[in-house]
Amino acid sequence: MLLADTPEPPYYAVIFTSVRTDNNEDYLETAKRMLALAQTIHGYLGEESARNELGITVSYWASLAAIKMWKQQTEHLAAQTKGREKWYKYYKTRIALVEKDYSFFT
Repeated sequence: MLLADTPEPPYYAVIFTSVRTDNNEDYLETAKRMLALAQTIHGYLGEESARNELGITVSYWASLAAIKMWKQQTEHLAAQTKGREKWYKYYKTRIALVEKDYSFFT
């Protein structure tokens, strides 16, 4: 399934919106590694991502403490530096508390 299987709210969403440069060197490998690494953080709940000209990745977390742990993870910090140097023209990160969610499936 393409949608994250999140628990009953409340939980947190980290919304990462970006516009990429033309430099793709190591990007896909790093993105795959970051997803695998995020999945090891206690409190990680899932992720959804889409990219055209504008990319949006939303990761879901059980707590602000889990988000902080992810933000401070050593490999993630190195990837952030590479992102600013090579992969992104610009980006914005937002953190939101999810208070309600509902679904439709066929």
